[in-house]
Amino acid sequence: MEDKTNIRLTVAEMSSLWSQYINDTLASCMAAYFLEKVEDEEVRPIIEYVVKMVNENLSIMKELFKKEEFPIPIGFTDEDVNPKAPRLFSDTFMLMYFRHMSILAMAASSAALGLATRPDVVAFHKRVLKEGVTMQDMTRDLMLKQGTYIRPPYISVPDKVDFVKKQHFLAGFFGEKRALTSIEISHVFLNIQTNAIGKALITGLAQTANSKIVKDYLVRGKQIAQEHIDIFSDFLKKEDLPAPMGWDSAVTDTTTNVFSDKLSMCHIAAMIAAGVGNYGMAMAASPRRDLGLKYAAIIPEISLYAEEGAKIMIKHGWMEEPPQADDRDNLIQN
Repeated sequence: MEDKTNIRLTVAEMSSLWSQYINDTLASCMAAYFLEKVEDEEVRPIIEYVVKMVNENLSIMKELFKKEEFPIPIGFTDEDVNPKAPRLFSDTFMLMYFRHMSILAMAASSAALGLATRPDVVAFHKRVLKEGVTMQDMTRDLMLKQGTYIRPPYISVPDKVDFVKKQHFLAGFFGEKRALTSIEISHVFLNIQTNAIGKALITGLAQTANSKIVKDYLVRGKQIAQEHIDIFSDFLKKEDLPAPMGWDSAVTDTTTNVFSDKLSMCHIAAMIAAGVGNYGMAMAASPRRDLGLKYAAIIPEISLYAEEGAKIMIKHGWMEEPPQADDRDNLIQN
């Protein structure tokens, strides 16, 4: 019987494994620092689970890469984190951070599973998905227990099933606006939360960064995150719905360098990419024109911000190049 694991990696499998490896090395650095600083003994087992999980995942991927004679990515190492640096984030932030990371892990592994075909790669992404679900359960349960979990808003249960009868359902700029749908509210709420956690992370990274260019870039990101929080919060407030709280108080006043500028820039780049994806999904699910066009307006803004960050990373040699297709024209000429 043919050994199907001897089939070459497809471009989708190659890219998902490469991205997962980079992300897990970053998670390893973050978790190592958090484990050194955590004080809450209820939070500690979650961080220990993350450390064990990413180390096992990295070991599996290294074996896959060796089998394929694929260069093992560098990602991030012990040189990119200083576990002995003073405490930068609160234990509550650590919980919220890993909850957010578990959402991204579940989304990435689900997308990878939709394109993977080789049995060993499929099995690996199923493992990552299961781990993401477990981490989400662990963080959610503890935050509910400790009273720090912020639930989405409540609205009244509909009286009956109905269908849209007027074009007014799409309106949003002039005249009377309809109320936001539950789907639109869910996306607005999620985007406020992701910007809040991103703002807190950027604040900590900015005040402990080494170079001025990185500090300035992160400060700009902090401002953008706050602008987006204000925009989305206004949509909820106009519906008499509560907006989730920020996490500014979760950052201490230390200025001692904790993470390398390379890790800080790459981490923010990954979060921007996830944010653009969230905005795209929200725009597709928001038929009210004013809300949909608001998403359309801010996506180019953060895309330009991401491009500025990419230029900084390229200039300093921090951006690791993903696998690329063969340049046939160049091969022919040379």
